[in-house]
Amino acid sequence: MRPVKSTEPITEYILPFLEYCEIEKGLSNNTQRNYEQYLKLFVKWLREAGHPSLLPHQLSAEHIWDYRLYLARKHRTHSGGYLSKKSQNYYLIALRALLDFLAERDIECLPSVKVKLAKQKDEETITFLEVRDIEKMLKVPDVTSPTGLRDRTIMELLFSSGMRISELTALNIDQLSMLEDNSTTRTYELSIVGKGKHVRTIFISPRAALWLRDYIKTRTDVHTPLFINYSSRTENKRLSPRSIEQTISRCAILAGLSKKVTPHTLRHTYATDLLGNGADLRSVQELLGHRNVATTQIYTHLTNKRLRDVHEKFHGGTQ
Repeated sequence: MRPVKSTEPITEYILPFLEYCEIEKGLSNNTQRNYEQYLKLFVKWLREAGHPSLLPHQLSAEHIWDYRLYLARKHRTHSGGYLSKKSQNYYLIALRALLDFLAERDIECLPSVKVKLAKQKDEETITFLEVRDIEKMLKVPDVTSPTGLRDRTIMELLFSSGMRISELTALNIDQLSMLEDNSTTRTYELSIVGKGKHVRTIFISPRAALWLRDYIKTRTDVHTPLFINYSSRTENKRLSPRSIEQTISRCAILAGLSKKVTPHTLRHTYATDLLGNGADLRSVQELLGHRNVATTQIYTHLTNKRLRDVHEKFHGGTQ
């Protein structure tokens, strides 16, 4: 079927696109909210640029270039700064997804490949730690207290499994019932609902399992979440992603680390540790829950750089 020229402005397709993301694509609520936020800025730019009623087939490469300049040079964040290249790309990726949605419905529009992303240095896309830095962070919490034991367990689980923070905070205590076998040498498998509501398997190391077991033994309450906020006075005791981010940042500072550390830093460290020790890219892709191996390839630059450093340091023919 040949694409047809729509008589509706491109902005009229944003709501159907978001509904499509929810119903047909099964994207998470968080991803849907992000797409909505990113496309709101595109609508704002259309209005300010004098194109509030632009039709899908009228969107041109020149429009895209002007929008990219707007993202890079004019739009300010809430803090008053400019968008990083990484943040600019989030807005452009959302626009790409909208164009793909139109094309799938045989509506004539600019091909999504014409929306070029801002180039980033590979080093800027990933922050990871050495394993010795992880060990320093793990020693920070006071594990004689319920809160400290919880925090140590969270970091052990993040580094052991490579989970996303959203996946970790969604865990319920009854999902860890398999730890009751008291094995000290077993690597456990756990099925979780990952990004995009896709079920995937994660692995919990024997050491992380020991900490989880010790933490669960201290739980005498009847609350459902695995990790709870002990100071919360509300009925919902589930620990928030923000609380975990603050805890990990604090542990990194107290451990004497100079770089900014987030829960995703531990996920990056998990991936680079696997690759650095010989794991193949496809296996790491599955362990991280990436749907596309291209997403996992961001780590190859780091492992390749390490190999180059080894070559330069130890190979006699470099002098």
